[in-house]
Order: sequence, then structure tokens, then C-alpha cells
Amino acid sequence: MSVPGSFSVLRVLWLLSVFGTVLPLDGGMLFPQESSFREVKELNGLWDFRADGSPNRNEGFEKAWYKRRLTETGPVIEMPVPASYNDITQDPTLRDFIGWVWYEREVFVPARWISDEGTRVVLRVGSAHYYSIVWVNGEKVTEHEGGHLPFEAEISSLIRKEPTKPCRITIAVNNTLTLETLPPGTIQYMNDSSRYPDGFFVQNIDFDFFNYAGIHRSVLLYTTPKVHVDDISVETNFMDNTGLVRYKVSVQGGFNNTLNITLMDKDGHFVASSNGSSGGLKVVDVKLWWPYLMHENPGYLYSMKVHLIAVSETSTYEDEYTLPVGIRTINVTNTQFLINNKPFYFHGVNKHEDSDIRGRGFDWPLIVKDFNLMKWLGVNSFRTSHYPYAEEILQMCDRHGIVVIDECPGVGIKDIRSFRNASLSHHLVVMDELVRRDKNHPSVVMWSVANEPASEMPPAEFYFKTLIEHTKALDQTRPVTYVTIAAADMDKGGPYVDVVCANSYFAWYFDQGRLDIIPLQLSTHFENWYRKYQRPIIQSEYGADAVPGLHMDPPMMFTEEYQNALLQSYHDVFDQKRNQYFVGELIWNFADFMTSQGIYRVVGNKKGIFTRQRQPKAAAFLLRKRYWRLANETGRLLPD
Repeated sequence: MSVPGSFSVLRVLWLLSVFGTVLPLDGGMLFPQESSFREVKELNGLWDFRADGSPNRNEGFEKAWYKRRLTETGPVIEMPVPASYNDITQDPTLRDFIGWVWYEREVFVPARWISDEGTRVVLRVGSAHYYSIVWVNGEKVTEHEGGHLPFEAEISSLIRKEPTKPCRITIAVNNTLTLETLPPGTIQYMNDSSRYPDGFFVQNIDFDFFNYAGIHRSVLLYTTPKVHVDDISVETNFMDNTGLVRYKVSVQGGFNNTLNITLMDKDGHFVASSNGSSGGLKVVDVKLWWPYLMHENPGYLYSMKVHLIAVSETSTYEDEYTLPVGIRTINVTNTQFLINNKPFYFHGVNKHEDSDIRGRGFDWPLIVKDFNLMKWLGVNSFRTSHYPYAEEILQMCDRHGIVVIDECPGVGIKDIRSFRNASLSHHLVVMDELVRRDKNHPSVVMWSVANEPASEMPPAEFYFKTLIEHTKALDQTRPVTYVTIAAADMDKGGPYVDVVCANSYFAWYFDQGRLDIIPLQLSTHFENWYRKYQRPIIQSEYGADAVPGLHMDPPMMFTEEYQNALLQSYHDVFDQKRNQYFVGELIWNFADFMTSQGIYRVVGNKKGIFTRQRQPKAAAFLLRKRYWRLANETGRLLPD
């Protein structure tokens, strides 16, 4: 096997060749919604699928598979979208496949979309891992680098060329990771012909989860008027019982535009209105957005309706977009994390978008189950480890009051070559895309730009200073962090973060089995952090693997008893520090998840307090008791 050399050539040219001149993103990325002036057509379901198994993985391009039906190029199979392709078949080659795979589907576009020249038709992919190229009826419409954020292209003119024929959508996806991707990886060729066949290679990674690939989120066609609301930004504040919503609206394709902004409460009652592309809305007797378990009415959302009328000499265009708005503030002191000027304590989890069969594919039943489990546990927060999650998940967080630390895919940055300018330039673009997508979610309270990077390396200080300052410039309303695992790791970037997020695995990866040393080592760990940086601290990861049903007393590693004992030892130290500078704890992990095969992982990572099938281990009950106790210390009600 080999990887096509053209992969690096096909990278999206987001950036100018000289570092530091990052191209601005073109337009907004509002979540598609239906209204009187917009329609959405979901393209989820079964697609034709073919992996390019040629030696150089490049046959699909050499023979231009996109120019004809994929079924005419060779054998195809049915592949569900959204889903990772890895676990769908019984073929181990496909499970571990590296290189280009091809998806295709033909769809009929409603005749009214085609006949109305004043209607834009947009093709949107929620996410595809990792690098994607998209064709419509054999013509390339877009390409995108990155596996966890949406991309789209207007296809109006293409579908109007042959209005009576179905629209053939072809998407090629490559999951190869290089030193410049995010997350990074390397391709290693095995050249010993006595042990490996010619061209044999492996994908090396420095992160501990399976490199699932495919089209992971919904593929949509949606419409807007030719002149349309392209982007909306809101910032919120309040004083006493009066709220303020500052807004900015951008319009594409327009002239002589009239914008009317109306804010309504949860019951649809009028609250405030304004005109123009920017301004402020005053909210009397404001109902603030509060986290779950911090208020009797968490997750309160207003609706901001943006109505556009654009008039030209020959046409009138009308558009409407409604944005949920939660009014809240975020502030950080040297010792506290404040939401609405009240101290907030994170008692939450780290998660993965991971499940049996679907891999990282979006799945509503799983998402709703996870939210029910989190609320049962008394979870008020989670981190999107280690990549941005689906937009629909953040929308649920907004509604339920679950606080989010929004993390980009900056995990596994261990090689010094991944700190070069090309890598940093791409990292900056990813943060641009992440902030553009998630900036209006009240549940998102902090940006995380990386997880456990080798930030002690010489280039790291410039890299992370640039990255953090760039992110703060994008959004001045939220703090920025990156997650570290050792005191030395943050030497280069620590001065620039607003909150210290620290991972530690005492008595697990180090001093295995020695639960008795956790109090001393963890306490020293916290004291050293705070003495050096004078920032509030979150324990962003801690935990131990537990094989479900494995028991032993006295506790031994990998038993449920050991997992419980380790968590309790951590909790004792947390309670000592909570009234000082310690502001949160996020267990690793919410549920067991798949990893690459290796001698340290028995069918995946078993640090979940739930199994991969979402059944509780003993630790789930320990954590539930603790989290509800923490909630009740602030006067909240006991769980049902």
C-alpha cells in the first residue's frame, strides 16, 4: 500500500505563502434552518461507496471517477451517511483503510428551486474526516481540510444547466494525517522486504482514540433568497434586571436592504426590536441563561428574528433567520470562573463522539441518551475532547444549560516539525472556522486550542502565544485555554491562558497501583501551578481504566474497585482546594471508546464510567453522589 503524493498538493489554499497573512473566511456559516423563505432537504441515508484500493490510492483521480456514476467505475457498496465507514462491514482492510474513499448519491432537486432564479441552492457537509473534495454533476464545487467542521458551496448554476436530470453529488474523502494536519500524524513506510510487502505503510498518530473516517455528519441541500442573511453575531450583557443584546448582521448580495430585528421570549412574546445591520436590544426584567443545577430555570433562550427586505429595480427579495440567544456573561478572576457574576464550579465529563458500529457518525438516539445520562449524573459541563462536536449537540447544550469547553482538534502535537509555520497557519484557520460556527452559543464558555501538546519544545512559545492571541482577537467575550498534562508542559504557553486546564493520571500511568501517593502528588501539582501562573485551575482529565465486571479487594488496577478508589482520592484533594483557586473537575471519560489496536488497550480505552453501550460501572454511582452533593451545596434540589 502507499499514500498518493498528491494529497499534500490537494490541500486547500486557505493561506498565502508568507506566514502571518491568513486569509479571512469567506462569509458566515449559519446553521441551516427552514422558514417562510428557506427550505432544507436532508440527503442522509445510503450512498454508493468505494474505497480506492489502488497501490497509490490515486486511481479515482487518474480515471476521473467523478465524471460518471460511481457504479460505472467498478464495484461499490452501500454506505450509510452519516457514519464512519470503518465498522460497517466485516472487512478488516476497510476498518483500517488509509487513503481516498468515494461517496456518491443522486438526488432530485425540487423544480421550484431550479425555476426561481432568485433562489440560491447550497450544498452543505456537516463534517467529513479528514480532507474532502466535492463535485456536482462532474464539476468540482469545493474542497475542505479538517475533519470536524462544516463546509458548503453554492450549486445553483450547476443544477440549472440540466434541470430535468437528477443532481449527482460525489464526495472524495481522505483520512491521511500528516505533520501539518490537525490532528497531526506521520506515514511510515516499512521497507524491509523480508517482513513487509512492497509499498507497505502505517499511519502513526500520537492520540489515544481511533482515527474514524468518512462523512460523519449530515449532508444537506438548503435554499436562501439570492439576497440573504449571511451571518449574525451577538454579544450579551446585563445590569441589575436589564439585559442587553448587541448584534451585527451581514447580508450577501444585497442593496437597498431593510433589516428588522425582533427579540421574543421563550413563549413567543415580544420583548424588543431594532432596525439596521448593527445595534442593541434592551431586555427589561431579563431572564438570564443559567447552567443546569445553578438555577431553577436553566438554559433560558430568547429568539432573535432577523427579517430582511432587499429591493432592486427589477426584484424584491425577502429573507428571515431566527437565532436562539441566551443572555449571560463570562468573567475570570485569579481564583474564580464567573457566570453571570456568580462563581461557577465545573462538575462534568470529557466525552467522545464514539459508539458501536457508527463510529463517530452523528446519531440522535445516542445523543439524547447521553444527555439523559449526564443529567442523571448531575453533570453541568463537558469538554469537546478532542475536536469540535456536532452543532446539534451544542444546540442541546444551549437548551439544557450544559456548559461547554469547546476544543479544536489540536491533539497529538508531539513532533517538533508540527510547530512550523505551515502547521500554525492551518491551526489559525481551524480556530477561525470554530469560532465562526460556535460564537453565538451561550453554552460555550471557553475555547481550548490544544490538548497535551509538547509545549516544552523551543518553538512552542511563539506557536501558542500566536494561537491564543489570535483566538482572543476573534472573540473577546470568552477565556482561552489549552490543556496540559505536566507542569513543564505549560512553561511556554502558560502565561497567555486565562484558565489552567491540567490533566493528570497519578497512580495510573505513573506509580501504578500506588493510590496512597495521590494526595501528596496532586496537591503539590496544584500548588505549583497556582504559584506560577495565578490562574484558576480545572482538573480537565483524571481517571483509571476499569474492565466492566472485574472486581478485586484490596483494589487492583483495571478493577471497578480501583477506579472508584482512585476517583475518591482525587475528590478528597479537590475538596481541599475548591475554596481557593480550584474551579472544576472533568472525569476522563464519560464512556469507554475505541482506540487503535495495541498492547495497552483491550478493545479500546476503558476509562469510561459507562461502558461503550452506556451501561454504568460502579464509578457512575460514585460520581452521581458527588455531583449532586456539589450541586446541593449551592442550594439546588436533590435528583428525583
